[in-house]
Amino acid sequence: MAKESMKAREVKRAKLVQKYAAKRAELKANGDYEGLQKLPKNASPVRLHNRCKLTGRPKGYMRQFGISRINFREMAASGLIPGVKKASW
Repeated sequence: MAKESMKAREVKRAKLVQKYAAKRAELKANGDYEGLQKLPKNASPVRLHNRCKLTGRPKGYMRQFGISRINFREMAASGLIPGVKKASW
């Protein structure tokens, strides 16, 4: 389980990216790289990292479901994810 502070930091970064998205696009279109450097570091979308919605785990993230592979496996096995079942052949 990730620290609550790490989850909060990611949320804060996401808000900052949203806040500066329009300004960033405008500066990029104009080629004003000095203006881009004056924006906060965390306003860059590259600094965002996908995390599991349930546990905050940063690795093994499944984009389609928004959770980590471990939670996905547990939920699928217990039938909590509709349309997903264990493969057997």
